Amino acid sequence: MCTWLSVSSSGFFDWKKRSPSLTAERRERLKLLIADAFTMSDETYGYRRIHAQLARWGEPCGPELVRGIMRELDLRPCQPRPWRAGLTEQSGLEHHIPDLVGQDFTASTPGQKLIGDITYIPTWEGWLYLATVIDCHTRMVIGYAMDDNYKTPLIQDALRRASRNNALEVDAIFHSDRGSNYTSYEFGTTVDELGLRQSVGRTGICYDNAMAESFFGALKNERVNRTIYPTRDHARADIARYIEFWYNRQRLHSGLGYKTPQEALDDWTSDQEAA
Repeated sequence: MCTWLSVSSSGFFDWKKRSPSLTAERRERLKLLIADAFTMSDETYGYRRIHAQLARWGEPCGPELVRGIMRELDLRPCQPRPWRAGLTEQSGLEHHIPDLVGQDFTASTPGQKLIGDITYIPTWEGWLYLATVIDCHTRMVIGYAMDDNYKTPLIQDALRRASRNNALEVDAIFHSDRGSNYTSYEFGTTVDELGLRQSVGRTGICYDNAMAESFFGALKNERVNRTIYPTRDHARADIARYIEFWYNRQRLHSGLGYKTPQEALDDWTSDQEAA
């Protein structure tokens, strides 16, 4: 082999006795850390979130290096399924509810602007419907409810839980799509009782409620589409665990500079206490 490669045999044996280079040792260490971060995320993190996780662990490196190592290790995050139409249905009535958000999902404080929507989860017993309320400042799911139907009491329950468990500003905005339940008189009464201002987007324009769509996309891609639920109770427990223990408290959110929603809330609370 030395003859074929035109190198000396003494040079080969000298190379063989050398210790691994620092670069090679660091790459092997990164492989272990990247594999740990990937497993910790339940195989959902792509290279950007793993790059952010390594930085949190005190192991800074370039995102392209992470990407290359993930390819070398054949670590492939789960991919979303094709988009399917949601549950938006117009009531056929005239509702003069304005769009107070205008696709601007930023908020300067928690409890200032909320986003709501409904999705459905398949189980062997039939559909389980999930209604959520998300805070625009922290991206945290601050209220949610599940049932075997998507009637108005479901979204009322989710909104009341959000109001009960969180400090909402007076005249805070609650934004949703223009579905029949969200534009119903019954739900409008609940919004008024809680001291909120109601806002709706345009029918069929997913960008008008993009934050809610983004959460449901993450939930379906990272959890629901990879799980089989024999009963609605199995689904309820699993989804509650995903929201409470993973999404709100551990999952790094790109819209928050790769912080978790809980960290975003804690940072705002610390700033208020310091002021």
